[in-house]
Order: sequence, then structure tokens, then C-alpha cells
Amino acid sequence: MAAGVSAGKKKGLHAIADARGVIAALAIDQRHALRTLFATVMHVDAARVPAEVLVHFKEAVSRILTPHASAILLDPEYGLPAASQRAKTAGLLLAYEQTGYDDKVSGRLPRLLDHWSVPRLMEQGANGIKLLLYYSTTSETSINAQKHAFVENVGAECAAADIPFFLELVSYAEGVDEKGADFARGKPEIVIESMREFSHARYQVDVLKVGVPVNVAYVQGSPSAKSEVLHSRGEALQLYRRAAEATHLPFIYLSQGVSNQAFQFALQLAAEAEVKFSGVLCGRATWKEGVSVSIERGAHALEDWLADEGVRNIQNVNKCLSSARPWFALNSEPHRTESQECLSA
Repeated sequence: MAAGVSAGKKKGLHAIADARGVIAALAIDQRHALRTLFATVMHVDAARVPAEVLVHFKEAVSRILTPHASAILLDPEYGLPAASQRAKTAGLLLAYEQTGYDDKVSGRLPRLLDHWSVPRLMEQGANGIKLLLYYSTTSETSINAQKHAFVENVGAECAAADIPFFLELVSYAEGVDEKGADFARGKPEIVIESMREFSHARYQVDVLKVGVPVNVAYVQGSPSAKSEVLHSRGEALQLYRRAAEATHLPFIYLSQGVSNQAFQFALQLAAEAEVKFSGVLCGRATWKEGVSVSIERGAHALEDWLADEGVRNIQNVNKCLSSARPWFALNSEPHRTESQECLSA
């Protein structure tokens, strides 16, 4: 893959990855989801959470945690002040999509941010562009055709600007609870086929950002295990391998809102399966608990919590990346690692 990467894209990927070429990035581009977290703690409607609350929280996260990350993913709506406070060693990814989707329109169709373009995001210092796409292989053909064309257009814009294009694939099935057992049964095939689809050259994707191909809560031995087990450990490992085999592109895992311990378990499975993933973009598993700290105890308490628990959370994830492969060397033999070292005591 590296041989075909343009100079500008290669420069951006090196800025986002660590010295090994592994992406150990922090995600806090959440907008509506972050508002909702604050609204729950503040006991108000999400619309009543002031914008400055989001801005200040993102600033604190960026300032305190990016010394331990290779990059940070932010949004241009509330995250630009935080971008300026990141560590000098941390690259910058900026989100290009509007948050959420219009639930009055079927298909969870993507929308770009108004008044922004790839060149404008680059002017704010972006080393890479991220697009989130809700995608289901069970959707109507016409819905997915719109999404395919949409991603092609963003890929072409990134290619023209010579900047890396990160595509975040969020799997779903219409009318199905994404945390429930029914979706957990179908999730592996949706993840696998989504990765296969968007690996085609026409999309010009440089890095896929994906969820692990199982809901870890339904995997045998999970620290967040449900009463119902859908996958033995061996079955889960095989699904990891099938997903990895569906793409020739570098791919990184997102935490999907799970706990820090559950995400460590998910990465432990990746190491055990010896899949060639290239890192992570980890968000709520690192900083989620800081939301209540900031509201209930104030800004100084948040900074103390981030410097202690937040740093510990991100270091726990970083420990799980010893088996990750550089984005530019996917054809190398994987490092063998003791996967148990990943989980903290």
C-alpha cells in the first residue's frame, strides 16, 4: 500500500501515526453524543447544554491526554480551540460530517458540515480528514447507492487535496437495537462486507476506521458479558480474521462507546487472532467518566481526573497496541505478543 501513497498523504499519515507507524489516536469529535452525556448529568435537555461546556471539556482532554496519543480526532464546530492545545507530537484529524442523521429520512444518510470543505479543514491544520458513515448491507440498494456515491465524492476531494481520507464505518440494521442480541448475531457479516465494499479503489480511502466484528458483550469471557453468549472465544477470533481478510487497506479499531476494560478485551482478541490492524481511535473508553466529574466537581477536578484516570485509561489502550502493524507495512509478519498483558488488573 505504501508504494502507491502520494507524498501529501504519506506526510499526513506519518503525522497521525507514532514512531512505529501505528495509529494510537484519541477521539473526541463527538457532538450530539457528548451533549447527551452532559445533559444526563446536568438533568437538562441536550439542547440546553451550552456550547462552551463542550469546548472547555474538549480543551482539557486535548491538553492533558494528547501527550500520550499519536493524534487527536476533533470536530471543527467545537473542537478547534482544543486542536490548538494538543501536544506538539500529536497529529490532527478533523471530522467532515454533520453529527448524527436526520431520522425523518430513511437510511441514516450522511451530510457534510455546512461552510466546510477539505481545503478549509486543511487550513485549520488537519493532517487527515475523517468521514463517518452509517452503513448496513441489509439496506435498500437505492440507499446504499447514495452512500457509495457520497463516499466517492469525499474520496475524490481528499485525493485532489492530497490528504489522507479516513472512513469510519458504523454498522447498523434498520429497526434493530444495536446493543441487543439480534444485532450482535448479524453484526459480523455487516462489518465484514462493509470493509470489503469500501476497500475498492473507487472510494480512494486510505484508512478504514471500524468496530471490531463482534459485540464483545456477547463473547465468552468478556468483562462486560451478557447472560447470553453468542460467540465462543475461538469463534470470535475467526470472525476477527475474516474481517481483516476482507480488506487490503490499513484499518484501525474504534471503541464504540464501550468501557475501557471492554475495549482492552476487544484488542486482546485482535492480538490473539494475529490480525494486522494498524491501531485505534479511542474516545469514550478514555474520557467518558470525566463528564460527570467536570459537572459535579468542577474544572480543576476534571483536570486532576484526566491526569490520573484518563492517562491510565489511554495507557491501558496503548499497551494493547504491541501487536498492531504500521500502516505502511501490512504485508509484514505480525509480532507475536502475550495478549494477556493488555488487560489491566
